[in-house]
Amino acid sequence: MRGALLHAVGDDKLDIRDDFTLAPIGPTDVRIKIRATGVCHSDLSVISGVLPMPLPIILGHEGAGEVLEVGDHVATVKAGDHVIVNWNPACGNCSNCLVGQPFLCTVYLMDSFVNARFRFGGDTPAFGMAGCGTWAEEIVVPWQGAIKVDPEVPFEVAALIGCGVTTGVGAALNTARVKAGSTVVVVGCGGIGLSVIQGARISGATTILAIDPVESKHELAKKVGATHAITPDQLTDAIGTLTGGSGFDYGFEAVGKSATIMTAWQATRRGGDVIVVGAGAMDDTVPLTAFNLLFEGKNLLSSLYGGSDVRRDFPFYAGLYKAGKLDLESMISSRIKLADLNDAVAALKGGEVLRQVVVLD
Repeated sequence: MRGALLHAVGDDKLDIRDDFTLAPIGPTDVRIKIRATGVCHSDLSVISGVLPMPLPIILGHEGAGEVLEVGDHVATVKAGDHVIVNWNPACGNCSNCLVGQPFLCTVYLMDSFVNARFRFGGDTPAFGMAGCGTWAEEIVVPWQGAIKVDPEVPFEVAALIGCGVTTGVGAALNTARVKAGSTVVVVGCGGIGLSVIQGARISGATTILAIDPVESKHELAKKVGATHAITPDQLTDAIGTLTGGSGFDYGFEAVGKSATIMTAWQATRRGGDVIVVGAGAMDDTVPLTAFNLLFEGKNLLSSLYGGSDVRRDFPFYAGLYKAGKLDLESMISSRIKLADLNDAVAALKGGEVLRQVVVLD
């Protein structure tokens, strides 16, 4: 079986090889043939060490495919079903699950640090990113990690729903609960930022400002729902023009840097909501004072995986796509082969591309 392996943090190249094998499935597991998988900034964060993961590791967590085999105790899916990979399966029994926050469950995520599902070079163990490893032809996940989707939804689109779309749209719909008629600013126009913009549009926001230093991304931001798009140096003027100087009702940060979090903070009005969506580094400190936190009256919110219950939200977003409410095709910058992943990673580092999707036969 083919896959793309990272041996060590900072490696220049992934080891794309064809000698991987999978551990046998257990009674509550599902084996999936990956048909499409996204190339996401979180994958870059594992390569750079910003997101710590066990090594060696097959990257990839944003994927969709077809069920090949299920364990004896699995009743939610069957062989032949089309599924979206859920990179953060919820156990259903921990304190976070019981209070309705399955996106905070870490039971299976922690298990992925000790349970190596792959073997290569004979019997050398390899882990899967977040327990997935969708940059391989097949994966094994717990049944909660395979969410059935309408087979009319293309695999490339379904893959995006598995991470970027759910993270971004969910930040607007679930975390911020953007109100109709409100004003929104989104810092960062990558796949997640574009998804936030679409969530704000669906919610009925009347002003949606997209901010990105790469001007080539502005046209697409407007196509999917932004009413205005600027570079960061134009923000002060935009606040004056679009909000009368008061700031936006909601400020979304979709990059994962302290500097861009502060940009979202500064662009948001007193009493507004600042939502951190990007995945940042553990040593990147946000310079907010106690005075700011109290007297500006802003609500600082985090949105992990879009605050989603994926059992509900994956099919919901697939339905929005089928109804023409979510433009996901436009977010795919290119379709590539597994053998092209090193080039895809290099392109993503360059900052010009959006979502490259690996399509597997």
